[in-house]
Amino acid sequence: MEFYFPTELGERLAFCSAAFTALAGFVMMFAPGYALRLLGLEAREGRPEGFGEARSMGGFYLGFGLSAIMLAQDWIYMALGASFVMAAFARVISILSDKGSNLVNYLLLVVQIALAALPLLYVFGFIQT
Repeated sequence: MEFYFPTELGERLAFCSAAFTALAGFVMMFAPGYALRLLGLEAREGRPEGFGEARSMGGFYLGFGLSAIMLAQDWIYMALGASFVMAAFARVISILSDKGSNLVNYLLLVVQIALAALPLLYVFGFIQT
C-alpha cells in the first residue's frame, strides 16, 4: 500500500484541510498546555481534567484528519467539512451570546470557515482542476 497524494487541485485543498486538522490534533494531543495557552485557556493547578480534555479533543482531530487523508473519500471530506461548519456556527453563537467578540474568536472563525470550505467546495464540485 502506498501513500496517496491527490492530483486534482480541489482534492489537494480538501487534503490540506485534513492535514491541518491532523496537525492541530497532534499539537493538542502531545502539547496540551501549549495548545490551551494558544487558545487563551488554562487548566487549573492540581486538576488534570483540563489537560485530559485537550488531549482527548486533540486525539479526535488527529484521528479524523488522518482518516480523511488515508481514506480520501468524498463522504469523509464531506463529514470533515460539515463538522467544521457546525464548529464555525457554534463559534458565531459564542461570539453573539457569550460576549466573545474579540480578535482571537474572529481569527478562529475565519480558520474554521476555511477548513470547512476547502473539502466542501471539492465534494460539491466547485473546484475541479
